[in-house]
Amino acid sequence: MTVLLSTTYFGPVQWYQKLYRSDEAEIEQWESFQKQTYRNRCLIAAPNGIQALTVPVEHTVSPLIKDLKVSDHGNWRHLHWNALVTAYSESPFFEYYQDDIRPFYEQRWDYLLDYNEAIRTKICELIDIQPKVTLTGEYSRSSDNDYREAIRPKHSAPDPDFTPRPYYQVYQQKHGFLPNLSILDLLFNMGPESIFYL
Repeated sequence: MTVLLSTTYFGPVQWYQKLYRSDEAEIEQWESFQKQTYRNRCLIAAPNGIQALTVPVEHTVSPLIKDLKVSDHGNWRHLHWNALVTAYSESPFFEYYQDDIRPFYEQRWDYLLDYNEAIRTKICELIDIQPKVTLTGEYSRSSDNDYREAIRPKHSAPDPDFTPRPYYQVYQQKHGFLPNLSILDLLFNMGPESIFYL
């Protein structure tokens, strides 16, 4: 089975489940950028509840994902890294993985797609999955296994193949289990066992 996915910035557990369970994944690079999606946003479990981290982008002549540039506006790299430290420094595996994740907040990237692909590659390595991934050669029309619009922070489409299963979270006693957060939440809390939740 081949799934069609949008690019993501430290995508949610559901996105990585699709990547892991499919024979092949195509990541759409010819679609138009949409705000308030996982393309440039991730959700983490912070001390006060769910926190959104958004990568600012430059709006250029081309609205296509493949041409979208990362903006250096607002010192966001520093803010995102500090948010991760605040949220996960007490998690069981933050110390173990922080040196793998920190470089994504120290190095500059020109294009959002390149940044997200580097992140995806590193996360797959850390979780120990080897998905077969390609970028689309042209805009792909909708198919049965098209999750580009189904996996969203708000108004997700029904997905009978994905049922969030609880796992340990640092602030679970305070907020209850928060499902389908960024893959970082799973990784920092469950470490090598993350693969079993996908």
